[in-house]
Amino acid sequence: MIVFRSPEEIPDGFGPSAVAIGKFDGVHAGHRAVIARLNEAAAASGSRAVVVTFDRNPLAILRPDRCPENVVTVERKLELLGEMGIDATLVLTFDEELAARSAHDFVTDILVGALEVSTVLVGEDFRFGNRGAGTPDLLRELGPEHGFSVEVVDDVYLPGSARRVSSSWIRELLMEGDVATATTVLGRYPDVRGEVVHGLKRGRELGFPTANLSTIVDAFVPADGVYAGWLVDHDTGIRHPSAISVGTNPTFDDVLVRQVEAHVLGETGLDLYGHDVSVEFVERLRGMVAFEGIEKLMEQMAADVTDAARALDVTS
Repeated sequence: MIVFRSPEEIPDGFGPSAVAIGKFDGVHAGHRAVIARLNEAAAASGSRAVVVTFDRNPLAILRPDRCPENVVTVERKLELLGEMGIDATLVLTFDEELAARSAHDFVTDILVGALEVSTVLVGEDFRFGNRGAGTPDLLRELGPEHGFSVEVVDDVYLPGSARRVSSSWIRELLMEGDVATATTVLGRYPDVRGEVVHGLKRGRELGFPTANLSTIVDAFVPADGVYAGWLVDHDTGIRHPSAISVGTNPTFDDVLVRQVEAHVLGETGLDLYGHDVSVEFVERLRGMVAFEGIEKLMEQMAADVTDAARALDVTS
């Protein structure tokens, strides 16, 4: 997948393009449905399949007091989009200049001028241009003049659910620690990626060594608690079944910031320091609590390992 960081980077003659526009935060099941339809439309018209998205949530500029935390970083979003079989993504810098651009200029300069758009796919609630004046209806009005068609993609609902799939719902689920439902809404396990760094090594002292992720990760971290999941070592390509802890270790009360750490089941001598890893959350086992003494903590950690092995259907 080619990544363009501005319309000026798109070479002359790149199109024609079938284009889907949106934030695509999390690249969840709803986004995946849009992109599947995008690929179909591109194949049918002999066009390139292109996603147009933004380097931040537009609310960060328009209403910073109402702007939520992203489900994933821009780089993680691009990685996920790159797995969807599209040809290119245009990442627009959403700043005051773009916010002030008229909807008409957005269409003529970016969609028509740079991408030579043949088909535009958007959601029913999509808005663009200065003061959100651009709507699917406006796109339909401009389409015949500039030679493109418009397709409004329906919202996606999970079987048996009356709530549409959205990034807001995913954030709520992760804040509740409901990673199982978040997996269904995302269409993949929720995960975070970072470098394994040195910690206090307390897990090793207790017989359950952990790989501690740096505090700089690429996605929304679920609620404090203990989870079953997988540690994916990108340096070796190995996926390790793991018991995962998120929080500040209230038993000892000496960890100042939230940490994600994973104990690889059945391993006590694994050296992962400096490795680039992802931690995938499969099932929440329990909340984070403070224990009265190390012995009770160790008993619970042993139970957590057993529960994680059960949840992952592996041998601990």
